[in-house]
Amino acid sequence: MTVVGGAGGAAGGPASQQDMRRQNLAVVLGAVRAHSPLSRADVAGQVGLTRAGVSSLVDELIGRGALTETAATASGRVGRPGRALAVSGDGPAGLGLEVGVTHLGACVVDLRGEPRVWRRVERANADRPAGQVLTEVAALAAEAEAEAAGLGLRVEGRVLAVPGVVPNGPGGLVERVPNLGWHGVRLADHWPDQDTVPEPENEANLGALAEYWSAERAAETFVHVSAGTGIGAALVLDGRLFRGARGFAGELGHIPVHPEGPECACGARGCLEQYAGEEAVLREAGLAQHGRLAPGGPAGTGPVPAGDPVALLAERAAAGHGPALAALDRAGRALGLALTSAVELIDPDALVLGGAYAELADWLLPSVRAELAARVTVRPWAPEALRASALGRRGPLLGAALTTVRRIMADPTLLPVGRPAARPGSAVG
Repeated sequence: MTVVGGAGGAAGGPASQQDMRRQNLAVVLGAVRAHSPLSRADVAGQVGLTRAGVSSLVDELIGRGALTETAATASGRVGRPGRALAVSGDGPAGLGLEVGVTHLGACVVDLRGEPRVWRRVERANADRPAGQVLTEVAALAAEAEAEAAGLGLRVEGRVLAVPGVVPNGPGGLVERVPNLGWHGVRLADHWPDQDTVPEPENEANLGALAEYWSAERAAETFVHVSAGTGIGAALVLDGRLFRGARGFAGELGHIPVHPEGPECACGARGCLEQYAGEEAVLREAGLAQHGRLAPGGPAGTGPVPAGDPVALLAERAAAGHGPALAALDRAGRALGLALTSAVELIDPDALVLGGAYAELADWLLPSVRAELAARVTVRPWAPEALRASALGRRGPLLGAALTTVRRIMADPTLLPVGRPAARPGSAVG
């Protein structure tokens, strides 16, 4: 593990003592999260800092509520038994919120990255006033925070996933959400409690970040494509989200795949959404009467809502229903055509299908792979570089909650200092 403590402050100059301590706090917290339970001596061995230095850092992390320390246990080594450190399962947490076309959601995740609260409310949000929708989201957020408080959790940050454009910079502005009819919505103008206004972020971006933070051996550079009401994509380049010059990157759904194709709601013709978007796929499958592709709950949190078109489409495809299979094949080929451009332009390590696409991957992947194999000819491309996300439609909400957790892990001084935990002596065990 890299030990922080040399040059390289935030502005490119020498790091201050405060910067060094902040970064070393993050190194210690990260080591415990990755390898717990550890004793203080174990942590010192992991990160390469002195035992006395680690002891001071651990005390601060305990005081900020990020770590807990159990009673002394025998380690098998000569000397005083060590005390086991672990990332706190209560205390600091992140709140994720989501506004979808057909639902509202809330999720609280602890510092270990584990969802502790999950709430979902079915709502037809299209064309409802933004203020009305956000007031209901705020009420759902308050309920989730109250439930989290009963579990000993304290929300330290709030992020709202929206299926639209969120420009770069502060201010909490949602520029445009076509499927909700939102234009120029500033969250603070509609949120009842100004102390709890969330930070907005595009749902596709959050799905990609959740994938990167949650997946084992995650690719550093990949394109994450997800389907809900529309089609969103997010680019993670060298482990960082690429938002574009103004925050509008990732509009894969409006890449033309057939220039003379049907007119899209955006005003252009032949966009990907007209071939691989929800309405197009349902219509081709003969399931248009069952409504929109609505995100479902995560594994382990209850059944998928009744009448979920994604589940119905998958059920029909698994049964060999001809129109459903044809619709998914058509969608996969259009998606492969659009992703060919992404592969040639970005040179990613992987392409990841998330959202509803992940649940339909058994039928989408073959045709997407066939299209990529036929068109990606100027560089090597392995079929296994295209895969489905294990998170499926949970991604955006998890990503929203995990954003706060990741910020705390990178800078534990964001947490307020509480009463330091008492412990016998100050030497490392």
